[in-house]
Amino acid sequence: MKRLLHEPLLHFVLLGALLFGLYSLWPAGRDRPASSHEIRLSLDELNQLVQLFQSQWRRPPTPQELRQLVENKVQQEVLYREALALGLDKDDEIVKRRMAQKMQFLAEDVAAAREPSADELRRWFDARRERFAQPPRLSLRHLYFSTDRRGARAQADAQAALERLAGQPQDAPLAATLADAFMFQDHYRDRTPEFLAKEFGPAFAQAVARLPPGTWQGPVASGLGWHLVFVDTVVPGRVPAFEAVEGEVKQAWLAEQKAQAWRKAYQDLRAKYTVLLPGPPEAAAPKAADPR
Repeated sequence: MKRLLHEPLLHFVLLGALLFGLYSLWPAGRDRPASSHEIRLSLDELNQLVQLFQSQWRRPPTPQELRQLVENKVQQEVLYREALALGLDKDDEIVKRRMAQKMQFLAEDVAAAREPSADELRRWFDARRERFAQPPRLSLRHLYFSTDRRGARAQADAQAALERLAGQPQDAPLAATLADAFMFQDHYRDRTPEFLAKEFGPAFAQAVARLPPGTWQGPVASGLGWHLVFVDTVVPGRVPAFEAVEGEVKQAWLAEQKAQAWRKAYQDLRAKYTVLLPGPPEAAAPKAADPR
């Protein structure tokens, strides 16, 4: 009996029976004219309550929990209708914003309903290849010379260290003895110039992108001090093949279709309205002539 009570199939059957029972007893199941004080819940709405509960709790609701879900739904509907009756939706910026957002979603859903063909996506990609270009990526090691620690000597010390490192590989033991400890990383693998700009500053990233790989170079200034840089590898920027980014292309295509659908829908709606703005303040009336 204990195993039977824990059987998911039994839970499903009992839950289904409860749903149908609630639906048959609810006013929505009876044929009578609808009124402003009648709340009708469909079987689909009840199923949706169950599905939302299951997605959150990973189990079906108990009969008591389902009754509470239904009552919560009814409470929301009651309060909504009473708020409308009191006119609480009038001149409410939050309500206006939400309703306007739903109108935009409706317009965008029209575009989202169409599935593009592979050929259509490929043509769209070919016309916008630069949007999917991947930036270059660099791998490098740097030696840090702190202006806080060395003051005005930092650049000169970096230049002297560069002369001692001439012809040395990036992992030369000598390199670690010449520089200061750095707060972040000494090695950066497969990083974009954008990442380096956030870490060191735009000027540093631009300078490093122009350095030839395979030798110690510098000194290069950053917002933190001076650096000697050994660029190990450079992967040039490129536009990937369509097949490699087809999913990304589809998402971008869909976003563009939604934007176009919304612009077209709004233009059609906007054409129905005339906007009247207040005119400039009327000029002050001339003073009456002095009867004297």
